[in-house]
Amino acid sequence: MSKHQPARAENLRRAIAQEAARIMAEHGIRDFYVAKRKAAERYGVFEGGMLPKNTEIEEALAGYQRLFGGESHAQTLQSQRHAAVSAMQWLAEFQPRLVGPVLTGTATAHVDVQLHLFADRAETVTLMMMDHGVPHEIGERRVKMNAERVIACPSIRFEMDGQAIEALVFPRDGIRQAPVSPVDGKPMRRADAAEIEALLESERPE
Repeated sequence: MSKHQPARAENLRRAIAQEAARIMAEHGIRDFYVAKRKAAERYGVFEGGMLPKNTEIEEALAGYQRLFGGESHAQTLQSQRHAAVSAMQWLAEFQPRLVGPVLTGTATAHVDVQLHLFADRAETVTLMMMDHGVPHEIGERRVKMNAERVIACPSIRFEMDGQAIEALVFPRDGIRQAPVSPVDGKPMRRADAAEIEALLESERPE
């Protein structure tokens, strides 16, 4: 084997990660696997061992947004976080937590604000929506809790301050265990409204 082959393989992995990041940023694809496969096809790579990890793609996405997103990305992210705070304050009785790319800062303009809510019955959330005349869609998402356990969570999509929001409703005790992150396989980071407000305050220009 040529001594240059490992370096070529590493460069190819990096190129695929960067292309996957571009696809996610520009085309609104949220699934790391889909973006990764599309990027790999462009480079003619079909071996799974040559593909970058999701963490590498997320890092490349953050770099892409810093390089090309600029002020537009910062404003979009700020709007998404403000909408998250508004929704979380309104849904305070369900102990809302923000998760996903709006929290980590890698969100594109195409992604929903993702919330986790906690209630004895998901219907109490939808009844609140109906009582306040808030248009919403009800669905279901499968959520990975660990290597062996996947659960079905009710999902509620609605808008707040012009931003699309998807809220997954967990049982009350679900607040003690976060699902597995699709990025690194570790428990998802969750943040309450006070944490997001502090984050917005820290990013406010002097």
